[in-house]
Amino acid sequence: MPLGAALLNRHVARSCGRLWWDVPRPLVHIRSASRAQTGTRRSDEQSWDATVGYLPFSRASIGSFFQQQPELKNPFLEDALLRGYLKRHLPSQEVFSDLSTFGERVAKEVDGWGRECEVNPPRLLHFDPWGRRVDHIVTSAAWKRMKDLSAQEGLVAIGYERTFGEWSRVYQMSKLYIFSPSSGLYTCPLAMTDGAAKVLQSTGVSWPVEEAYSRLTSRQPERFWTSGQWMTERRGGSDVASGTETVAIPQTDGSYKLHGFKWFTSATDADMTLTLARIQDRTGATTPGSKGLSLFYAEVSRDKDGLLQGIEVQRLKDKLGTRQMPTAELLLDGLPLSEEGRGVASIANMLTITRIHNSISAVAAMRRQYSLARDFAARRTAFGKLLKDHPLHMQTLSRMEVETRAAFLLAMDVGRLLGREESGLASQQDAHLLRLLTPVVKLYTGKQVFSGVSFSGSGCCVRGFHFFIPQVLSIWEGTTNVLSLDVLRCVARSSGMVLHAYFSHVKVRRACSLSSLSPAVKAIDSALSELETFLQDAATRKPAYLEQAARDLAYSLARIYAGALLIDHACWKGASHLDTYAALRWCEQDLCVVAAKQRTGCYDSSTASLDAAMVYEQPIQA
Repeated sequence: MPLGAALLNRHVARSCGRLWWDVPRPLVHIRSASRAQTGTRRSDEQSWDATVGYLPFSRASIGSFFQQQPELKNPFLEDALLRGYLKRHLPSQEVFSDLSTFGERVAKEVDGWGRECEVNPPRLLHFDPWGRRVDHIVTSAAWKRMKDLSAQEGLVAIGYERTFGEWSRVYQMSKLYIFSPSSGLYTCPLAMTDGAAKVLQSTGVSWPVEEAYSRLTSRQPERFWTSGQWMTERRGGSDVASGTETVAIPQTDGSYKLHGFKWFTSATDADMTLTLARIQDRTGATTPGSKGLSLFYAEVSRDKDGLLQGIEVQRLKDKLGTRQMPTAELLLDGLPLSEEGRGVASIANMLTITRIHNSISAVAAMRRQYSLARDFAARRTAFGKLLKDHPLHMQTLSRMEVETRAAFLLAMDVGRLLGREESGLASQQDAHLLRLLTPVVKLYTGKQVFSGVSFSGSGCCVRGFHFFIPQVLSIWEGTTNVLSLDVLRCVARSSGMVLHAYFSHVKVRRACSLSSLSPAVKAIDSALSELETFLQDAATRKPAYLEQAARDLAYSLARIYAGALLIDHACWKGASHLDTYAALRWCEQDLCVVAAKQRTGCYDSSTASLDAAMVYEQPIQA
């Protein structure tokens, strides 16, 4: 054997950790991938003689390491804040048992359905095999199971059965909070179903909507209905007063027929819907603006041949982040309606419900992403140790936890206020707070939910965690700016009484005798003082000044109120030292951002024109 070959064989053997002195071994040949023969496997091409030793890439080109994925555990048992909050306010063994059982089902069963809804989004069949127009929306089996589950678990019914009095809404919201991240977005039709039930209840449950109300709040899957919300038209968005072109034509039997085009319809596969239209008089004229709008109830039905009656589905919307739920463009042509509603005034009840649902979904997504990131930190090794052993990583997660706690307490407190109102126990202060805080909590949580997603690394990759955060949370039922203006309208229409209720309630909630919490209490007091000074100053200026400050004002209201709730929860006798720590950490930030911005001249009269000029600045011509 030539000396060169012997030395080469010895070198190859040494590199593999084994020595072969006596038996000549052939050199390994690796075939180029571009020359791979048909029918051969890549692992066959990259072969290595078994007697030579093990190579980590001998069987797969991607290597042998696969990161252990985070595990979704029972979301009720894993959530210390949720359990503590309910133990404090609703210490019912029945509630704890139900939520624990439901949490286990969500982790073991429902979460898989949610993934199936995402993988198999709805599709539209315009025609049957014989060419007839059927406009059939095909949804996945998992989507249908979500509907049955929602009825069985009372995800809408709990709020109307009121078994637990003023705390029934908190119980319902707790269950939705557990369900939402795994629901495949089924919480969206549930929000609209709850909102529709609220509207029907507030307008008086009588024929023909009595049957609909019974179905919307039923626990029987075979009877349970969901409701759509068909408001948005081409000019639409939040400005429905000028955007609604659909007309309602009176019929001889007292009903109406609609004619119009709805550019975006939520839960298009629903059993009924509420929608807006303008009633035509005998000359064909309609009343412009919000005064001309009426709210209508309509059942979605098909004839004996399966054809939709009075509706054409133009197309399903191609969306970002909410593909699981069927939303569509609809052409309404002679849709029979039962009775005229009260228009925009009637929407208020629906908006209260749907905005609270939106907040719960946002907070639930915050909790889920944090919980999975926490679990991942105990599995992922980087730079020689687990992520949980890196102080900077733990600091980041703890900040996510504080943000989640604040958002949770905000959303639940609004649910508490809703429950008091529906039980007839709400004071005037409670009513004012509910009106003010509903848009505040929706806009704040809808934005904060995305802060956790920006936390970098594969451990917080949303798709890697097999759940998604719909982009619609920050814009549905009003963008942040629209909701901020709603806050100003609320203040104006109540002659400032909602703010009086706010200040009074925050002062009560932040009252605490624990010395360890004194820095947080002082921070709240200082922020309240700054907020009061700002409002007094803004009252002396033109309306445009406060309008420019609306967004920052809403954020300040949210942060200060959340701080007071965190302090209040930390003062509870069953609280832990970590509840105190969370309150202190929250109150370290700038709680009254509107005052800080005011000091910089952010809302001065000159800034509006400068803002516009900067946005539309033209490049300098060469």
